[in-house]
Formats: sequence, C-alpha cells, structure tokens
Amino acid sequence: MMRVNGVEIEDTFAEAFGMWGARLVVTAETLEWARTAGAAATGFATSIIGCGCEAGINELVRAQDTPDDRPGIIVLLFTMSRAAMEQQLMLRIGQTIMTCPTTACYDGLPDGEERFKVGGKLRYFGDGFQRSKLLDGRRLWRIPVMDGEFVVEESFGAAKAVGGGNFFIMAGDLEHALAAAQAAVAAMRGVPGVVMPFPGGVVRSGSKTSSRYKGQHASSNTPYCPTLRGFEKSDLREGENAVLEIVIDGLTSDAVAEATRVGVVAACCDGVLRISAGNYGGSLGQFKFALHDLVSA
Repeated sequence: MMRVNGVEIEDTFAEAFGMWGARLVVTAETLEWARTAGAAATGFATSIIGCGCEAGINELVRAQDTPDDRPGIIVLLFTMSRAAMEQQLMLRIGQTIMTCPTTACYDGLPDGEERFKVGGKLRYFGDGFQRSKLLDGRRLWRIPVMDGEFVVEESFGAAKAVGGGNFFIMAGDLEHALAAAQAAVAAMRGVPGVVMPFPGGVVRSGSKTSSRYKGQHASSNTPYCPTLRGFEKSDLREGENAVLEIVIDGLTSDAVAEATRVGVVAACCDGVLRISAGNYGGSLGQFKFALHDLVSA
C-alpha cells in the first residue's frame, strides 16, 4: 500500500480523453485589467457537459515577454471539436476580451495543428476603419474602439490536447477535504500548460456517464455521495464523509501528468484518508494516469 504523509494513494488510474486546446495571450494597460478580461473570457467554462468549452487562466506573463510589452495573462481554452473551438474563440474573444478596457489578444499557439480566423472576422466591427499590421511576420488587426484600438491576431492556433484528468480527495469531514483541495490547486497552478476549470479549481458535483433518466447522459457520481450510504452502492469507506474532485485539462499529456503528481502530493494533508481517481475501465478516453506511477516518479 502506498502512503504519503499517512494518506493512502489508491492503486488506480485517472482516465482522460482527447480535446482541442488553444492558448491566448491577453494583455492590458495593467495586470488587473488583463486578469479582469481573463476572468470574463473563462466564465461559464467549467464543464464540456453544458458549457461548450472548458477554460481557465494558466499563468501571468511579464511585460517584456508579451508582443506589446504590456503585462498579460495566459488563457487556455479546450473544446471537443474543431467547430466548437472556432465558435468559442469568436464568442469569448469578441464578447469578453474586446469589450474589456485597454486589452489586446494574441495567439499563443502559432505552431498549432489547426488555425481559426478570429481577428480576420472581428475586424468587421471596425465598420471599414479597421487597419492591419504585421508584427514579426504575424498579421494583426487594429479595430477602433472608444478607448483607442483593440489589437487582435488575424488567426489563432489550436492543437490536440487532453481533458478530464482527475483525482478524488476523501476526507473525514468537509473542512479537511476543502483545505486539501485548495492546497492541491495552489500547487498545480505552478505547472505550465494546464488549467483546473471548475470554480476555484475544485469540483463538488462529480459526475458519472449514466443516468436513470432517458436522455440524461450524465448524473451525480452517487457511489461517492456520503448522504446516499444505505440507499446506493457506495465506494466510500468507513470514516470518509466528504469527497472533492480536481479536474485537469492540459495542452499535453505530460503537463496533465505533472499537475496530477503535484496535486496529489499536496493534497495529502491532515484529515485526508485516501486519494483516488475516476475511470471507466478505459472506455472513456485513451489517456490513463496511474496514481502510483506518478507519485513514485
């Protein structure tokens, strides 16, 4: 049996699936405004089940490392298809980043396998007064807005990515489960190329891919709901009274693996009894992250 700080690491694996990922570099006059734009762009983007995409703010960017020498943030956005990616890029850049004071938006995946014309379509908002420019070989559009200009890249790249990485934290009570989840997310945010898309990076309403109701493709992960002991087959052990899940999306499988490793270790706190993960025996996705292998590494 593997233990870290007295917490059992179950010998199981997290099952993840393929997605498409995009990387946006959002800059502004101040870091506060860049963060504001990022928060708006990633709003209502927690689960592919009902949100159209999953997204999050990945890291801060120093002014000297951005195309316009202003402070910025990285937004990662994940979808299940190319068509959904194009739609989400248009909606989120056009409706949340362009509308935010002082912002600009640049492509963070210039070598992506697919490219989507975003700025090349948003430019029509300029009503004929938009202008194009080249910056280090990259086509940008300058769209007149009421605080000056919105600068946006002509097209954005997307690449095959990984979604649905996860692990479960089982604790004796909610207080300790929440403290462990917050510690895990704080550690994982130091890993480039991943986001934890749910609110605060933590999931309380984990799901399973089945339901008693016709047409409902997902439902509450009832075997892990403490209040259903005695009413439903439970996967919880004695003393496990609160469960929280961390879901991870990443631009690469290596990034998801590293975030999982870092998060699992950080979650081994007082009051936590066991760390496990969600899988469907390999039927859901092609990526498998074995907890023992990751922690041993």
